[in-house]
Amino acid sequence: MSNGNQEVLVHVKNMKKYFNIRNKGVLKAVDDVSFDIYKGETLGLVGESGCGKTTCGRTILGLYPVTEGEIEYEGRNVTNFKKGDLPWFKKRAQMIFQDPYASLDPRMTVESIIAEGMENFGIYQKPEERKERIYELLQLVGLNKEHASRFPHEFSGGQRQRIGIARALAVDPEFIVCDEPISALDVSIQAQVVNLLVKLQKELGLTYLFIAHDLSMVKHISDRVGVMYMGHIVELASSTELYANPQHPYTKALLSAIPIPDPEKEKNKVVLPLEGEVGSPINCGPGCRFASRCKYATEKCKTETPELKEIEAGHFAACHLFE
Repeated sequence: MSNGNQEVLVHVKNMKKYFNIRNKGVLKAVDDVSFDIYKGETLGLVGESGCGKTTCGRTILGLYPVTEGEIEYEGRNVTNFKKGDLPWFKKRAQMIFQDPYASLDPRMTVESIIAEGMENFGIYQKPEERKERIYELLQLVGLNKEHASRFPHEFSGGQRQRIGIARALAVDPEFIVCDEPISALDVSIQAQVVNLLVKLQKELGLTYLFIAHDLSMVKHISDRVGVMYMGHIVELASSTELYANPQHPYTKALLSAIPIPDPEKEKNKVVLPLEGEVGSPINCGPGCRFASRCKYATEKCKTETPELKEIEAGHFAACHLFE
């Protein structure tokens, strides 16, 4: 999945993340996922709740240990890093969390929250330099230096998420995993935060993995989009190509459910319903995870797991229909 014109920043190869569930077995949250993220791009990752999007992002950053597979950053295999090598990666890769209410320590001031990463990595060791940098970061995300002495409970959800963004930027990262950064915010604030992320990417040369379930917003911000279903990536293509020409039955059903702002078009559009039972990621065997809900499923779909293959230039899908 490489592109000769772009430099690969993050390379994920056959990554698996399993959780042992007491008395139930093994939950395969992320199961044999492979993709590249190019330097300076935004890769969107979409899918319904519980499909493994967040687990995928957290595993890439090392917040969850990898069960199997490899993660390379700038050509270095970070899954094999010893403890002394981890700061090199952690300084370059940060995360913006989903819930701005839960991700900020209520006992810490905004200044302390943003300064924590700087202290951990020994950046701006002089207090006056650190304070000046904190003020710069607050202005960069649309706040001001008077906010530095306040506590998280004094801010709205949108302002808290801006503080979370400033915290992620405090150590000058290159790569940021945005884990549904707008899903907990009012609709009126969501566009402001997304536009801020786009602006920061252009100004600072950032690379994003943007995890979301809002398909319209993902189209707006992403260069390429990957669609996940029960731990597997079922389709991956450029944003324009995926939305104009979806190939996998699950992607087609997802996109058909996007509301259209034109009442006439909305009234006449065809929504592809998903029928059948949703499978369980616990103790699941081989076969396509979507087979129980797919009207095109054959016996092969129930016994053999389809591989993610290139069906057109830069367009990948995991479906036996294309063989």
